[in-house]
Amino acid sequence: MKIRLILKKILKISSWVAISLAILLLVLVAIFSIGSNKPAENMVWGVNFSQKHASALGLDWRETYSAILDDLGARQIRIASHWDLIEKEPGRFDFSDLDWQVDMAATRNAKIILAVGMKTPRWPECHLPGWTENKELDWVQGRTNNYIKAVMERYRSNANIIAWQIENEPFFYFGECPPLDPEFFKKEIAAARQTDPHRKIMVTDSGEFSSWFRAASLGDIVGTTLYREAYFHRLKMFLEYPLAPTFYRRKAQLVSWLYDKKVFPVEVQAEPWFQSYPLGVPGQKNQDFTLDKFKSNLEYTRRTGFEEAYLWGAEWWYYEKTKQNNPTFWEEARALYN
Repeated sequence: MKIRLILKKILKISSWVAISLAILLLVLVAIFSIGSNKPAENMVWGVNFSQKHASALGLDWRETYSAILDDLGARQIRIASHWDLIEKEPGRFDFSDLDWQVDMAATRNAKIILAVGMKTPRWPECHLPGWTENKELDWVQGRTNNYIKAVMERYRSNANIIAWQIENEPFFYFGECPPLDPEFFKKEIAAARQTDPHRKIMVTDSGEFSSWFRAASLGDIVGTTLYREAYFHRLKMFLEYPLAPTFYRRKAQLVSWLYDKKVFPVEVQAEPWFQSYPLGVPGQKNQDFTLDKFKSNLEYTRRTGFEEAYLWGAEWWYYEKTKQNNPTFWEEARALYN
């Protein structure tokens, strides 16, 4: 009987703590959203590219990448180097596709952020080679460090690479990935700095669900996501984040003041959110992403006050243009880069 009463008291206290924390969070969001920013007048727009994602959309990935550089005119690009494409057999690296991407960007004097690790942009987030299946986590982590070192050693002499991104959102669990291990991530950062002590390291984090403090404490640059709408599986619906543009800017100012680190969005929502990868299946609702939403997201990003941002969705714009006879998204983006 006494145990039951004690448990009830604990549950009651826990409920009040949860409610208090929720109220505090709402207050902080409100405070961070006060005021307005002057829209960036000379916004620098970058773009993301994933060879795997372009192929999954049924596109010729080389053609898509060339169009991003030459037709869109993008000159800042974040490239995802997917482990399973490069080290298909243990210790045997095939850099031919990534060489081509890096060289194509370099010949156009485009600046590159090269993302490397077991977790890099695009679903399923963790792109582990098949030969890592059923292996102990420690062993996989060791092979991850070997892979990162191999990539960095190959490209560290390339002046167009302005930063290494080590892993993608390493503190935010999302995707088909091994358990998060912050201590291992610290070791990855230390090893990366030893491999290339002269180039900056970017650490990315959720724009909506993180303070960015841990990312700032480990990286030289903090890259964030910026989503206006997301699908919440437990609610089985899309919801728009009730966040003003100043929310992101205030957090960035706080991080800059505390850590003296640059912060900017590297994943701005500029394509639909699909419940299944990559284009959905019958019976599953995908986000209704119109050209008006696309334009609205661009204007929202300008009003955050950031001076640069990398858009997420160039492969899909090209898919819409070439496969769906809908060039509107591509043309709207082209106006930004040109």
